Amino acid sequence: MTVNVLFSADAKHFADWVDSLNAALEEARVKSEIDFACDDPAKYDYVVYSPDGGLRDFSGFVNLKAVLSLWAGVETLASNSTIGCPICRMVDPGMIEGMTEWVVGQVLRHHLDFDRFLDAKPGEWLQHLGPPLARDRTVAVLGLGQLGSDCARALNSLNFRVLGWSRTVKNIRGIDCRSGNDGLESAVSEADILVLLLPHTNDTENICNASLFAKCRRGVVLINSGRGALVDEGDLVAAIDNGTVSHATLDVFRQEPLPAQHPFWTHPKISVWPHIASETRFRTASQVIAENMRRGGAGEPFLHVVDRQRGY
Repeated sequence: MTVNVLFSADAKHFADWVDSLNAALEEARVKSEIDFACDDPAKYDYVVYSPDGGLRDFSGFVNLKAVLSLWAGVETLASNSTIGCPICRMVDPGMIEGMTEWVVGQVLRHHLDFDRFLDAKPGEWLQHLGPPLARDRTVAVLGLGQLGSDCARALNSLNFRVLGWSRTVKNIRGIDCRSGNDGLESAVSEADILVLLLPHTNDTENICNASLFAKCRRGVVLINSGRGALVDEGDLVAAIDNGTVSHATLDVFRQEPLPAQHPFWTHPKISVWPHIASETRFRTASQVIAENMRRGGAGEPFLHVVDRQRGY
């Protein structure tokens, strides 16, 4: 049986995806017809979805088995009342590897104070600033989904003391996992470096605000590669200016690309990264999509189904 698929994304991405997706579908033995423009919504079994494709109204897609997101973040899909089928977020092994590498790199950058040495003036020999040991540094990872859990384990393997926080109780070997409001307060109060990998939901919007910063250890470093809306921007600048936060490394923002006139660009204690901590990788993500289509045809449960009440 042939499944009909609408690939809804910015047209500039079609060429990047088509070979990988076709190869993965062939390997999974899924016979398919892929359209890159919608002619009859009722004919499609699946929509492979990216927000930049412009599709918002799914009411005509009456025969969908699932909407398969190309992104890990699914807040726009979870809140879309026109979708009447399961929504599957992207949990891509390549994306997880990339995020872990980026987060570990940034943690090591701040742990070892690389910026101070890179910014040293000619003749400024900073030999007295020997590197500390990871065992003497506490990193708190807020968000223990696939991305956060992998980052926490990688940091733990380097001998950092790692605290993890999630809304619900988690148990990860080697990680001091905490949950709930009390767990959040205790985690940030002990952290030297704070990593944000939470989804964007009603509960997490502006979770990093003046109240939370007031509970942080003075001089904490903030690394956000989760969602821009996790951080109250004005409260962050105030926390940096009063010394609560020593530096913020940000890869995600409320508006992207970050406008050239935004004050983050010129703040000396904020590092701006252009949302590159991790991207969906064509080959590995295509295998996830193909596996979900195979499961749909075999009557098996889909992978990574979104809980629309929680928003992720």
